[in-house]
Amino acid sequence: MSKKIAKVVKLEIPGGQAKPGPKLASAGILMPKFCTDFNAKTADRNGDIVPVIITAYEDKSFDFVIKTTPVAVLLLKEAGISKGSANAKTTKVGHISKEQLRKIAEYKLPDLNCNDVEAAMKVVAGSARNMGITIDE
Repeated sequence: MSKKIAKVVKLEIPGGQAKPGPKLASAGILMPKFCTDFNAKTADRNGDIVPVIITAYEDKSFDFVIKTTPVAVLLLKEAGISKGSANAKTTKVGHISKEQLRKIAEYKLPDLNCNDVEAAMKVVAGSARNMGITIDE
């Protein structure tokens, strides 16, 4: 018989830096065990924002799935800027090359609903456009 799911929680935690707190308390899991497991799995992504989906069960056990870093964070890092444009249509705040766009698309491909890198590049380019980041040809 399978365990009963108590709650599913989506969080964004810096890689390798999970610590007990109110966000994790809301999941109803054993926080020290989660923190140890999460930090071990994300030690190579230290400092990056890591989305995680935690499935908490009624017996206080849990499973978690680690996702790739959000596109917006990757675009800001590649463009070397701190935040996107408040009005992307009129104000451009940075630019990235086609190679940087391809690199981000290849990294994000497992989490996007695309079948190939070209489609993923279009998704990432749309996010860049909405943030006021231009793509150099």
